[in-house]
Amino acid sequence: MIKKGIHSVFLFLFCFQTFSQSKNDSLAVNFHLEFNKLPFELNKKYVSANNDTLVVETFRCYISNIQIQYEDKSVFIQKNSYHLLDSDNPKSFQIPITKKSYKLISKIIFNIGIDSLTNTSGALSGDLDPIKGMYWAWQSGYINMKIEGRSSSCITRKNEFQFHIGGYLQPYYAMRKMKFDWDKKADDDIYIGIDLYPFFSNLELKETNSVMIPGKDAMKLANYITKMFYSQ
Repeated sequence: MIKKGIHSVFLFLFCFQTFSQSKNDSLAVNFHLEFNKLPFELNKKYVSANNDTLVVETFRCYISNIQIQYEDKSVFIQKNSYHLLDSDNPKSFQIPITKKSYKLISKIIFNIGIDSLTNTSGALSGDLDPIKGMYWAWQSGYINMKIEGRSSSCITRKNEFQFHIGGYLQPYYAMRKMKFDWDKKADDDIYIGIDLYPFFSNLELKETNSVMIPGKDAMKLANYITKMFYSQ
């Protein structure tokens, strides 16, 4: 019994050490949700540049096709690279990519949203599962980013604002590609800020408080959301 118990302890320690090493050896992209460069909190009151007092209750965003370009011209492209960032799940903002190395990273590339081919691939699983609440229907496809909340500036039911930004058919193709220059070794995690402040700075919630379908308004918001992302 004693030998069996000791064996179990060593097996546990071995598995724990293997898991820890695997985690420590992984290069991850960490997204930080913020408001005006400060850590963001759900259901907290914020004030935009347009003096709209607002509370954000939901933030979800698809990040896809993550690529790492190295100084030696080699490129790592993550397979099946579809990740849903969800403010209700803080762990979703940390995305393991590949093994750490000592090569110098030159660029970080990813998409905000889901590409047209994936949108037409039918029912999918994982973070793309429609149960996640980020899929309209086959005619409209996936919602690239969802921002919902309340503001006294909104003359709507319960002062709600709802922004569901997406669309995969031209001329209303709402996916946006982001590219950041980098000059760090691949032995450190990558940190990308997502600041909601610039998004709301482009809006007056009294006038614009609901965009729920692909179209011209969604395209404007898709351009606004690119201003939210920055390298840290």
